[in-house]
Amino acid sequence: MHQDIARILLHETKIRERVRELANEIARHYPPGEAGLTIIPILSGSIIFLADLIRELPLKMKIALVHVTAYPGRTTSAQAPKTIHEPTGDIRGRHVLLVDDILDSGRTLRAVQEMIRRHNPASLRTAVLLRKPSKAPTDIVADFIGFDIEDLFVVGYGLDFDDHYRNFPHIGVLHPELMP
Repeated sequence: MHQDIARILLHETKIRERVRELANEIARHYPPGEAGLTIIPILSGSIIFLADLIRELPLKMKIALVHVTAYPGRTTSAQAPKTIHEPTGDIRGRHVLLVDDILDSGRTLRAVQEMIRRHNPASLRTAVLLRKPSKAPTDIVADFIGFDIEDLFVVGYGLDFDDHYRNFPHIGVLHPELMP
């Protein structure tokens, strides 16, 4: 797997440190002890980010799941998001924190934010590990951002190419000859 990576953009230790900082930022926005927080990760890319983030959050929370795909198979450009599974559990009247791996074209976040708003949450905030400022639309709000990155197709730490590399501990760029 390591031989497929042309360069590492973000090392595992830097990611871990930033996730801890993000958890502190997020915790300041929600009252301690309040049981009304539901975290909704967008599967599958956010699963590793989610696991590390919630271990750092000193909050009582529930987790609801939503599964959306926008990069099917070997594609490296975002497609129209396809909902595989709507949010589980009742989020009406609860504070919702949507967690995603990357804010790129914004299509996935826009679709999921609209889906969640239809369930009438008390509030909706969004945390993303990565954002591509050169591509992210200004009307899609990410309240908590791990890293701003250049417009590259990245893998690792949950992000994949053709369902591979999610377990790579860093965030890296594949060798160009491996992509279509």
